[in-house]
Amino acid sequence: MRYIIVGGVAGGASTAARLRRLDEHAEIVLFEKGSYISYANCGLPYYIGDVITDRNKLFVQTAASFKDRFNIDARVMSEVTAIIPDKKVVQVKDLKSGLDYELSYDKLVLSPGAEPIRPPLEGINNEGIFTLRNVIDTDRIKAYVNKFPQGKAVIIGAGFIGLEMAENLHNLGMHVSIIEMGPQILAPVDFPIAAIAQQHIRSKGVDLKLKTTVTGFERTDNGLKVFMKDELPLEADIVILSIGVKPDTRLAIAAGLALGSARGILVNEYLQTSNEDIYAVGDAIEFTNPITHHSMPTYLAGPANKQGRICANNIVLGNNSKYNGSINTAIVKIFDLTVAVAGVASKHLTAAKIEHLVSTTHSGSHAGYYPGSEQMTIQINFSPSEFKLLGAQIIGTDGVDKRIDTLSSVIQRGSTIEELTEFEHAYAPPYSSAKDPVNMAGFVAENIIQKKLKVIPWSDVANISDDDVLIDVRTVVEFMEGNIPGSINIPVDELRSRLHELDKKENIFIYCQIGLRGYLAQRILLQNGFENVKNISGGYKLWSACDQESNLKEHTLAL
Repeated sequence: MRYIIVGGVAGGASTAARLRRLDEHAEIVLFEKGSYISYANCGLPYYIGDVITDRNKLFVQTAASFKDRFNIDARVMSEVTAIIPDKKVVQVKDLKSGLDYELSYDKLVLSPGAEPIRPPLEGINNEGIFTLRNVIDTDRIKAYVNKFPQGKAVIIGAGFIGLEMAENLHNLGMHVSIIEMGPQILAPVDFPIAAIAQQHIRSKGVDLKLKTTVTGFERTDNGLKVFMKDELPLEADIVILSIGVKPDTRLAIAAGLALGSARGILVNEYLQTSNEDIYAVGDAIEFTNPITHHSMPTYLAGPANKQGRICANNIVLGNNSKYNGSINTAIVKIFDLTVAVAGVASKHLTAAKIEHLVSTTHSGSHAGYYPGSEQMTIQINFSPSEFKLLGAQIIGTDGVDKRIDTLSSVIQRGSTIEELTEFEHAYAPPYSSAKDPVNMAGFVAENIIQKKLKVIPWSDVANISDDDVLIDVRTVVEFMEGNIPGSINIPVDELRSRLHELDKKENIFIYCQIGLRGYLAQRILLQNGFENVKNISGGYKLWSACDQESNLKEHTLAL
């Protein structure tokens, strides 16, 4: 039995190793057109930024170690140029010798990954303009950056890789500008979470340009010029293109394999393509999202590695392991903050016409009385009928990772808000509070479901009319330091004695700093005969960040 794997990074290497563990006697050949296999793709920005100083630590396995440990014939610098399904043969070019040859297979696994998007902009092939996808890219970028220790870097695209590169180049002493065509960074998250991160990025001295389109590049005696629509050009020593990636489906298309609606290689629940002897894993495939039920790819190392294991099980043991899809759990470090996401954002649920409610809470990373507690913001999206958790997003400095993992597990299992309220966590003051942030998110969502808490999003504040009453229930000092225009200040501790100042027939909107005191004030009013009372979700903290960020571009253009 001969198994051939095309692509030797996350999905391909994982498949190959699992195949050997299941079948000691099979012949396993892995082809990789690059020079390296099984490397830590996600660690590349941190090697460029000197956070990881030993280059060798990027490599999990080499072709030689794969042979020694797993008896796998890993052929680097070997590009599979064609698949002939009828003959069960692949055509290969040895990129070192230039020789072409064929090799037959019993089962074939495609793991070609994805390729960076390079739009056809004028000057895009100039020296100093890079994409980051593999080790060769990394070496080239690092060597180039070393020529400009105090230089200017322009990052185009504010996704995960773009932001990681921005941080690492900034930490090397470069002046960094980020250009993003969309209205926010990090497309998988909703605007309120992105807004908090954007303010943090700007606080580091990074020039963040949103709603800005790059139109071309020019090489000059002083370096590069980056041209933008409706903006003056930026000067740069180095440009990193982080616009996105697309599935590498060239082999699949030529072999007649079916593609999905998102133009990835279409696989079934067993990771089998439209040809029963050809399987596929990793960035190049697409599958049904378990929440939206739309077909989609996912560009994450975790799912790719898990797919490799499942794929190998099905090849050796006969389609007995199902892949249930990915909910796209991801996390990124942005300077001092961490942003994490699982499931589907509210904006994408809306686009998919999936009814949902949204709740935002702010909680301490651990007990407030223990030193070092930092606030994190959690937004969850959930079904108003089944109460299923559909999505979660967190931003904070500490403890974000363990909370998103908990929420991801709930989403993946199709569980409900009730589980969040009952979630039993390990508690000691250095690690959490008696009510963990996950519990708090569940409590608030439960209150919304039970209509004990009526909320409006920050964006609806603009629709509050002059005939409505907007109450800030924070202290006088907090109110004076900043407030939502048009609001009056009635501290929550004075509210019961000042009920006579309010009309029970009026629409009343309440906010505090993060939401808790607003909820308490709402409960007081509702139980005293006030019927039309709503709380601004996320409080003044969230509204302030979102309001500033949403108006920033327009304000800049006006100037």
